[in-house]
Amino acid sequence: MSFIVAIDGPAGTGKGTVTKEIAKKLNLINIDTGSMYRCVTLACMQKGILPSQIDKIQEVLNDIEINLENKSCIQKVFLNGKDVSKEIRTPEVDALVAKFAAIKCVRDKLTPIQRKMGEENNVIMEGRDIGTVVFPNADVKIFLDCSVEERANRRYKQNLKKGIEESYEEVLSSIKERHKLETERKIAPFVKADDAILVDTTNMSIDEVISKIEEIIQNKRNNCSNVC
Repeated sequence: MSFIVAIDGPAGTGKGTVTKEIAKKLNLINIDTGSMYRCVTLACMQKGILPSQIDKIQEVLNDIEINLENKSCIQKVFLNGKDVSKEIRTPEVDALVAKFAAIKCVRDKLTPIQRKMGEENNVIMEGRDIGTVVFPNADVKIFLDCSVEERANRRYKQNLKKGIEESYEEVLSSIKERHKLETERKIAPFVKADDAILVDTTNMSIDEVISKIEEIIQNKRNNCSNVC
C-alpha cells in the first residue's frame, strides 16, 4: 500500500518549499495539485475562455493533458507536452486560478487523476482539499497556516526574485480575494480537516517547518511499523 502525506494550506505558508524538501529527505514523490489547476486556468486563458463559459471549459478538459515530472528533485509541469512551469506562476494566472478551481467539471476532471497518483506511489501531496476531499484517509494530514500579512510578504519577495513587478498591496489584496473565493466556494471549499495537525508558520523559518513536519511524518511511520 502507498503512504500518503496530505499538506493543505493557503498561499504563502511555505507549502511548495516544504513539500519539495520533505520529499527529498523522506524519499516521497512530491505532487503539487495546485499546478494542475493552474494548467487548466492557463489553457483557458490562452483560448480566451472565461470562468463563466462552462461548455467551452469542458471542451478544454476533454483534450487537456497535464504531466508532472520530478527531475533531480525539481518538479516540471507540462501542459499538452509543453513545459509551462514558469507560465503558470504569473500574476495573471494567480488572479484567475481560484475561479477556475471552483468549477465542478474542473474538479471532477482533476481529483481522480490526483487520487491515481497517490494510489500508485508514496507521496507528499500539497493543495487545498487533499486531506478533506482527495485523500480523506491520508496517513498524515497537515494544515499549514500563517497570518495573511506574512503570507503576502513572502509572496511579494518571491515575486521580486522572479522579476514579477507587483506591489505588496497588490499581492495582499490578491491573496485575500483568493482566500475568500476558496473558502466560500460550494464545491470542495477550502477548510482544515478535523484530524489534520495544524502548523502555524508565521514565526517559523523554513528549516523549522521542515523539521517539525518531518518529525510528525516519521512518528506516524514508526507507529504504523509497530502496529504492523
